[in-house]
Order: sequence, then C-alpha cells, then structure tokens
Amino acid sequence: MSETMSETRGKVVWFELPADDTTRARAFYGRLFGWQFEAFDGPTEYHTTAEGGGAIHPGEGQSGPLLYFGTDDIDATVARVRELGGEASDAQEIPGIGHYSQCTDTEGNRFGLYQGGET
Repeated sequence: MSETMSETRGKVVWFELPADDTTRARAFYGRLFGWQFEAFDGPTEYHTTAEGGGAIHPGEGQSGPLLYFGTDDIDATVARVRELGGEASDAQEIPGIGHYSQCTDTEGNRFGLYQGGET
C-alpha cells in the first residue's frame, strides 16, 4: 500500500466476504471480476484476492461483507468505538502484517478496524 496510514484513516482498507462454499464463492467472483485467489497460510481457511484488498473465508453463520477501516492508532480507535456506544474486540495481531479489531456500531452493523505495521 503506497498511501500512509493517515491518508487511509477512516477509509475502507480491506474487506471479507463470508461464504458457505468458498470454492463456489471464489468461482463466482473470479468469473465476475477476474479475481484470482491465494490461500493464506494460517490456522483457518482464508483466501486472499491476488490483487489485494480482500478475502473470502468460511461463513460460519455470517452474512454480508465485513469492511475494515484504516486507523493510525487502533487502541485509541477501539476505545473511541466503545465510548460512542459501539462494541469492539481488543486488537489482535496478524504477525508481520498489523493489527485488527472487529466491531459493531450502535445500529448492529459489523465493521472492522485495521492498523498496518507494528504497534
């Protein structure tokens, strides 16, 4: 990503699409947009778009895309979500990549926060 984090603060920096059948979902988006996928080497099934920007993973009862918004201070932003009446998980590390938190706003909408690099 060529933009600095302050340029991405509050902007969508990543998305996740839950799928009951990840093979079928990858085929759909591959045919629709020409996306190619790479399996992410981790403890769970996760297929990132080769072009960057998002992933498909097993749905596990979830529906709808999950958008991640950039932040330059994930701990402060998690605290702010909570202060404003939303819910936010404590920041989790993605080793060598950054940190994320999954949140819910006051209307029940799911969203995520992402801070690249080490914090």
